[in-house]
Amino acid sequence: MSGKHDNQVRSASDPAAITAAATILRGGGLVAVPTETVYGLAARADDAAAVAAIYRAKGRPDFNPLIVHITGIDQAEHLAMPDPRARALAAAFWPGPLTMVLPLRGGARIAPAVTAGLPTIALRSPAHPVMQAVLRETRLPLAAPSANRSGAVSPTRAEHVVASLGARVDMVLDGGACAAGIESTIVALRGNDTWQVLRPGPITAERIAAVLGTPPMIDAAQGIEAPGQMTSHYAPGKPIRLNAITPNGQEYLIGFGPVAGETNLSPGADLAEAASRLYECLHRAAASPLPRIAVAPVPDHGLGIAINDRLRRAAAWSSDQ
Repeated sequence: MSGKHDNQVRSASDPAAITAAATILRGGGLVAVPTETVYGLAARADDAAAVAAIYRAKGRPDFNPLIVHITGIDQAEHLAMPDPRARALAAAFWPGPLTMVLPLRGGARIAPAVTAGLPTIALRSPAHPVMQAVLRETRLPLAAPSANRSGAVSPTRAEHVVASLGARVDMVLDGGACAAGIESTIVALRGNDTWQVLRPGPITAERIAAVLGTPPMIDAAQGIEAPGQMTSHYAPGKPIRLNAITPNGQEYLIGFGPVAGETNLSPGADLAEAASRLYECLHRAAASPLPRIAVAPVPDHGLGIAINDRLRRAAAWSSDQ
């Protein structure tokens, strides 16, 4: 839907603008919304095409999990499995700049690219009244990475969003300058009553420890769980052959464009769609009874550079096993 609306900046104090933003989001479009941390590029988190639109607007996918914004702990119960610690943190800091990485609930309606294929989901209930109003109006969980081109400085004002994204976003809700100006704290709640700060932010580890009653883990070698971390979580656990046109023997072929395959990253050769479907297709290949995977050629430009980087890393991982 992105691009079907004139790019526009609307005052977030106008109730009609909130209603219009919710209509765009329900239809699969993109709206830049202020939070207390930075402006987020919001899209419905249950729609793979809407998530692909985020990737297209930002210029390439990060292939990291996206934070899902929700109204509060009641909505979190539908997407995750919060334990008493999570409920205590939500009572203390939600709404606010704290993101919790929690076990993904089975059957949760979340696009696979949002969680990057992981069994966890990153959830936050933002305190900004504009984002809360949009969440209430849409009645949807919203994925919302920072509203800027990949690699650019995070936006804390509406004009930053316009300068970075221009017409790639359907609407910008102007709520003035963001109060915090840095991204939310991300905390992972682990087994045995342990926890870890994955990304520092406005909520300090000391404040979290005061609620949980235990100090954080120091060891950070847990793999990717949240935005800003590097790992090879996309490896599907089977040997992978790249740039394949036809499968050889017992291979599950992931197609692209005219190379149909058992499943296809994008029949229309849309790189943004391919990016949003990459994890889903790898999961299907991993679940197949076929012991090996082949992947059709993906153009090595634009979003294809990031896709091919992850595919090459996955193939290199499988060759080392």
